Amino acid sequence: MEQRSSLPEHVAIIMDGNGRWAQLRGHERAYGHTAGVESVRRVIRAAARRGVRYLTLYTFSTENWGRPAEEVEALMELFCRCVIDETPELQRERTSVRIIGDRNALSERVQSHLARIEEDTAGGDRLTTLLAINYSARWEIAEMARRVAGDVASGKLDNTKIDAAAVASRLSTAGIPDPDLLVRSGGEMRLSNFLLWQCAYAELYFTDVLWPDFDGEEFDRALEVYATRKRRFGLLI
Repeated sequence: MEQRSSLPEHVAIIMDGNGRWAQLRGHERAYGHTAGVESVRRVIRAAARRGVRYLTLYTFSTENWGRPAEEVEALMELFCRCVIDETPELQRERTSVRIIGDRNALSERVQSHLARIEEDTAGGDRLTTLLAINYSARWEIAEMARRVAGDVASGKLDNTKIDAAAVASRLSTAGIPDPDLLVRSGGEMRLSNFLLWQCAYAELYFTDVLWPDFDGEEFDRALEVYATRKRRFGLLI
């Protein structure tokens, strides 16, 4: 059965190119991350305007801890500052924020700020934005396996009933539909350990545009390409 839809319900984005964008302009990499915040604002507005219901942004991967300490520190400070600066507009736009990823490795201060933005935007009913922070798909799948094993051991789950639905309900995106469209900026063409289970049948869109230059028009271009795709989910026409 062929399935077509002119608008994705869920768009996931790998926001790549901040550091390169800054270096091309003679700045430190952290400058690019600050500039990239404006692109996040533009994309959230564009997603809400176009009627996208879910937007997942790959904000900080578990592998990013291997970057220079000053860059990581700048990113963590940026997370905290953005909670304060962006919450009022998110509330006006009726956008709720949900954090996915391993929070345990984050400082108490960062964890507190992330919990605060989730709480302060919980009433948003127009767009749900998931921020993947200290996230990797392999970590998520390992966590899911631990939950499944625990539920089987406790008798909550029959091991003969472990299926795709049982797995999905134990992922960090439980209750959220899988992404229809995965966008990556910055010219690279790989998934980088992002939503590997959920993106099994997502349409992929790659662009050379570096993330700080990604705007509403670029987002609309991705949606236009998506609208031309034929989604068969492994079936024939």
